[in-house]
Amino acid sequence: MASTEMVLRAVDLGDGRDARWTDETAASLPDLREVIARWVPEPSRVTDEAGAAAVRDALAAHMPGLLPLVERLAAPLGTEAALALHTVSGRFPSLSGCTVRALGGALVRNYDWPLDRSDRAIVRSAFRREVIGVREGMLGLLDGMNDAGLAVALTWGGRDVRGPGFGIPVVLRHLLETCGTVDEAVDTLRGIPVCTVQNMVLTDQKRSAVVHLGPDIDTTVGSDTDAATGACAANHQHLPVSDEHERATRTQLRLRTVRDAGDTPDSVVAALLSPPLHGGDFTGGWGTLYTADYRPAHGTATYHWPGQRWAHSLGAFTPGTRRIRLGPPA
Repeated sequence: MASTEMVLRAVDLGDGRDARWTDETAASLPDLREVIARWVPEPSRVTDEAGAAAVRDALAAHMPGLLPLVERLAAPLGTEAALALHTVSGRFPSLSGCTVRALGGALVRNYDWPLDRSDRAIVRSAFRREVIGVREGMLGLLDGMNDAGLAVALTWGGRDVRGPGFGIPVVLRHLLETCGTVDEAVDTLRGIPVCTVQNMVLTDQKRSAVVHLGPDIDTTVGSDTDAATGACAANHQHLPVSDEHERATRTQLRLRTVRDAGDTPDSVVAALLSPPLHGGDFTGGWGTLYTADYRPAHGTATYHWPGQRWAHSLGAFTPGTRRIRLGPPA
């Protein structure tokens, strides 16, 4: 069992009207080029104004609340960065191995992914409303919460099906910028095409839900939700799961384990930091990059690793850098 380290940053992007957003975007552009080259099909990459206009038209049709934000953020950027922003506002696939549970108004999750393909940035922004989350691409988020009390996290849905639609990290950003409750977010998701098969777990102070999304299915509220266990998701949408898929992802094992991990958010965090939920071995390329614990009613977002934690809040977000030891729990 090997261990390694990553450098994780906490970045305050402000409201997008000053140099913080522009400088951070310019600094992250070289890494973003590599991500786009790897994950975005070449015909879907925005390389000119006609492509940017097509993205703006799609946003106007399906996520109109996000369109003014994308236009505002793109305005001070150079041409290359502005076109990259439009690319990741369109098709930006995200596949991962993750486990999520929402209960008691909290949302707790593990994010498993190759270290060299991760953005490694916790971001706070105040574009439309105040949001804290883990960034994917220039604008997208893997998980996060807003000042209205909504928290959201994504997982890969377990099928390698792709089609027309938006990348799920940008959809998650849209929900946190425009929605305040699970009901609002679910209604919003019904009108947004997504390009890959994904699950979303959502929670507020009244309700939690799992939503199944994909280019080949109708948006569906999942059945893995009840008053006792909250809402849970791993890397499948429907049963049965094939033996091959289970061997590769352990998705049913992880779902059972997180569902049975006690009845408090703290007990779920403890389970996520231990096998079989915590994937500490990066020798095969994959592992648990972080465990996130969002408590939107209290405005707190805490990121955990075995023996380490980094706490932030909407009222006290401190930019900085941490060197995090990744690997098996002690």
